[in-house]
Amino acid sequence: MKIPDVSEKYQGRIGEVSLEGGYAAGGADGMPFLSFENSSKRRVMIAGEVIDDISEYPELAASMFSSRQNDPVEWAMMWKEIGADMICLRLKGIDPDKGKRTPKDAAKLVKKIADSVKIPVIVYGCGTPSADNEAMSEISALVKDTRLILAKADEDEYRTISSAAMAGRHVIIAFSNLDVNLAKQMNIILTDFGMTVNDILMDPLMAPLGMGLDYSYSVNERIRLAALSGDKMLQIPMICDATGAWDVGDAIIDDEHLGNVTSRVTWWETMTAMAAIVSGADIVIMRNPGAADMIMGYANELRGD
Repeated sequence: MKIPDVSEKYQGRIGEVSLEGGYAAGGADGMPFLSFENSSKRRVMIAGEVIDDISEYPELAASMFSSRQNDPVEWAMMWKEIGADMICLRLKGIDPDKGKRTPKDAAKLVKKIADSVKIPVIVYGCGTPSADNEAMSEISALVKDTRLILAKADEDEYRTISSAAMAGRHVIIAFSNLDVNLAKQMNIILTDFGMTVNDILMDPLMAPLGMGLDYSYSVNERIRLAALSGDKMLQIPMICDATGAWDVGDAIIDDEHLGNVTSRVTWWETMTAMAAIVSGADIVIMRNPGAADMIMGYANELRGD
């Protein structure tokens, strides 16, 4: 009996964003891991998380990095040695309430890490718009010879960070909160402001297992299907943050009745990341090196490598 052809024939294709070190994100012309309809063989990229101020960082996570987490540059180098494709640096130290790092100091740290690792670097601020905007401007002014990924632009705060990205020829992350239409609108806003689609990654917010993962999966999948069906303003590579798994109480509580906490949080983050890559993520941000290793292995296996 002849097996029927079940592959979809899409008219759209995900655009490509060129990154530092010869890396690129995007390029898919079908749904993830369906080799009979998606000709792209590009593996999902792993971004290892680094934080400049670990005073509020989980001790369990810190214990996984052999004390190298005490130096952000060493920490970033360890992620590269592990096999991460990218570094995700969170500048918690620029929080005005902490006063541990000035925007100028933050810019110097970003440059030092970028010069050391020679792979793409994502830069997040502390979450306070005034501090983040000043830091992103300083970073863009100082880091001229490396193409960074600056995060994040949302519907309320996008002008300053977009200007910084354009000035330094950097990539920007467009953030939306679990809404397909808002994800599209953010891309429109940024391109209207002057960004090109080849300089945008979109983050539709990845809810972790136990906190809405099924809804996130649906949003990601609908974004990718709409893009492949021809919606040009959604044909932008997707980045998802799996570190939200560490915000789930059942994942990190040290309770002997729930099993070994290290193993549990590793699997929790892995399953969150798996849902992200199967639903369309081109890049995933990881905290746990064990979970990152499993995702790299699963991604290769699903591609048939």
